[in-house]
Amino acid sequence: MNVSQSEFEEIRRLEEKLHLPEIRRSSEATENLLAEGFVEFGSSGTIYADRNELIIRLAAERTEAPSPPIAARDYAFRPISPDAVLVTYRSIRPATGDRAARHVLRSSIWQRIDGRWQMIFHQGTPTAADS
Repeated sequence: MNVSQSEFEEIRRLEEKLHLPEIRRSSEATENLLAEGFVEFGSSGTIYADRNELIIRLAAERTEAPSPPIAARDYAFRPISPDAVLVTYRSIRPATGDRAARHVLRSSIWQRIDGRWQMIFHQGTPTAADS
């Protein structure tokens, strides 16, 4: 089975859901997006290899005030098998108060499991705004 253009758009939508605080704080929503065995190399340098622990950490995230939405751009989709796609893009968290804007190069692998797309790997690498 090949990956269609509409599936690339679905994967992009699912990827961006993980940027939303209301999704990250919902254990059920996060469980639906992250596959069993999910691993993340965070932009902080932390390795998250325990999916259930990560879901608990995300559900506990709190923000004092609503933060500006994260912008994502420069998407590229590369099928790596009939049921897996490598997604790369840049995310930008806008500057707020005394915090500078934060640019991160991101890569994720999404796999079609039991007929639905789930993320099996993610990595974030901080970068300069112009690189």
